[in-house]
Amino acid sequence: MKYIDEINKILPYINTQLVDFSVERIRGTAPTQVSSEFLTNKEQGDWAEKTLLKGINNNSEKYVAVKYGRDDDIIAGEDNFKEFYEEYQNELDDIGKRPDILIFDRKDYPFDEYNISKFDRTILDELVPKAKCGIEVRSSAFLINKYESYMNERQNDLIVSSIAIKNKILNEYGDLLRHKDPELFKIVQMMHEENLHVISFRCKSWRTSERLLELSSLLKDLKNNISDISKRTFLSITPKVEDIKVVYNWVKKYDVPHYYVQVFFDKAYGVSFKRILELISNPDLEDVEYFVEEDVKNQNKTTIKIHANREANILEKVDLPKHFSEMKELGRGRLLYFVKFEDSVSTLNKDEFERLFGFKL
Repeated sequence: MKYIDEINKILPYINTQLVDFSVERIRGTAPTQVSSEFLTNKEQGDWAEKTLLKGINNNSEKYVAVKYGRDDDIIAGEDNFKEFYEEYQNELDDIGKRPDILIFDRKDYPFDEYNISKFDRTILDELVPKAKCGIEVRSSAFLINKYESYMNERQNDLIVSSIAIKNKILNEYGDLLRHKDPELFKIVQMMHEENLHVISFRCKSWRTSERLLELSSLLKDLKNNISDISKRTFLSITPKVEDIKVVYNWVKKYDVPHYYVQVFFDKAYGVSFKRILELISNPDLEDVEYFVEEDVKNQNKTTIKIHANREANILEKVDLPKHFSEMKELGRGRLLYFVKFEDSVSTLNKDEFERLFGFKL
């Protein structure tokens, strides 16, 4: 079965409220200005891409990874940006969203350079279908090991605190709670460490006596703890919902397997586009294997958050990059300072790479 046929089999099961493949894409509107944070994020994305490229190319004689995604340095506020942006929107409508990296068998790749992003479209249309796969690279400004250690400790503290509050409610206010709200009394009574993350109740605001005030306050503290326990505690691979359709269009155009790789400052994890679609086609897995959130760090765009540590650990070690500041001058004398990153050394996990991509380096 062709790859695109495997993808097409999943699409009917995806809720159209999340992604509607039958609706025409809404073209983006060109931004009018840019920020220092945007430039730093862009530099971080470039760093992540180079780190993965080198990690692959330094570990394979049979295959070559090359830059394919757009490599334009023009930003909002510079001359001709609007024309550039409209051209990019035209490309999205025409072929979909290019992945950042393509991997080729060296026998199918007749060039000496590692950047084909500016090749003529006629050349690319012949070359791209020969790729083993395409990779969309995402970056994240975290050390995943430290983050997960912190979150696990915090989660344990919340659980201990919640059980202590539960016991205090039952021991000191159980008679009062049973009288005021027998159903809520049963809910509190059945709470234990393993089910706190699925417990839900409405918070009461009793005020007619001192004991009722104290009970209401304890219930509020318990509910706040449970709410925090139920939140996503893992770092993620982060495909944007708006990209799902344009990635699909690229896959449909070239019939090349597609993957996402999230590069953190200490490791990198990958997941296939097919698995992303399989996850979001199963609503029972939402808030368990994946979350759908508005990402405040990404212009509030709706983003799918997939548990990174449960996916393939492509780079098992990434060295922290050296960094320095740089300045960009825009029109009207506006100056933007941002962070640039030097290339990092990484250690490729060959077993995990081959398990995910399905071919041996």
